[in-house]
Amino acid sequence: MGRYPGTENEECSVGLSETARGNDGDAVAVDVGAKINPHLGVGPVRADGLHELTTVYQAVSLYDTVTVRPGKRGAGISLAIEGEGAGDLPTGEDNLAHKAAKLLALYANVEPDVDIHLRKRIPVAGGLAGGSADAAGSLVACKRLWNVDIGREQLDQLAGGLGSDVPFCLYGGTAVGTGHGEKVEPLETQASYHWVVATSHTQISTPECYKEVDRLRENGIGRYSDDIRELCRAYRDRAEPDELAHLLVNDMEAAAVSLRPDLASVMHGGLEEGALTAHVSGSGPTVLFLARDAQHASALARRVKMRGGVRAVLTAQGPVAGPEA
Repeated sequence: MGRYPGTENEECSVGLSETARGNDGDAVAVDVGAKINPHLGVGPVRADGLHELTTVYQAVSLYDTVTVRPGKRGAGISLAIEGEGAGDLPTGEDNLAHKAAKLLALYANVEPDVDIHLRKRIPVAGGLAGGSADAAGSLVACKRLWNVDIGREQLDQLAGGLGSDVPFCLYGGTAVGTGHGEKVEPLETQASYHWVVATSHTQISTPECYKEVDRLRENGIGRYSDDIRELCRAYRDRAEPDELAHLLVNDMEAAAVSLRPDLASVMHGGLEEGALTAHVSGSGPTVLFLARDAQHASALARRVKMRGGVRAVLTAQGPVAGPEA
């Protein structure tokens, strides 16, 4: 397993660069990257109560590691969490990684006797899809542990049943998402981009943010940004970071700032420190700053951290591959 440079620096992401079989018996460990949305267009509410989405996903190098081992016969699924969210996140059936293991066991008709360990580095409830990443990692790790013969279409269906971001987290890279985000089409790009990720002391629930999007639109604030042609072209053409910066969109940003006004100060501060652009990540409250390169990202992270008002500041680059890529 390779480790990304700078992993001893608290401003940097810590992660492994590959998916691998563990060294202790039948343990299987996979790394799953966080998700950002360079474009997040939120449409009207559908008949099923979900919002139509047009989004561009990108996986970045903030990793959770999902490790699975055979459990005691008849003991069922056990789950332990280390790192981000330990002691706060559920470890039972409410955890998406737990649900993923149970769902795959039902599909494969195997006993779900498995011990799951989550080493979490992706910020919790930060708009970075950490829970979805864990679900994707659990599906892939358990599939390998149990030697489940499952095609991509079937795996994608199981993933989509767990959450809209889970199918993307399986494969990572850069992709276009439609429907409620669960319909994923890969988007080729050879360029790599560098981000500063500023996490907040507060949280915003995704349902809360969607409700605020609807409320603001009832008052004439915001619209559905469903045109992603220029952004897709920029990715295909290896656009420079300063060009990409002008194409990033998040229809949930106004709602997130309405719910947490302090986010505006964080974004403004990063721009003053030289970020090419600043955006709320997904439903927030994490803020993303685009940098010119790795050196700029590292310097920008230090300056953002010195300004205060954030819980932690990390650096990441993307796209990175998912565990099933």
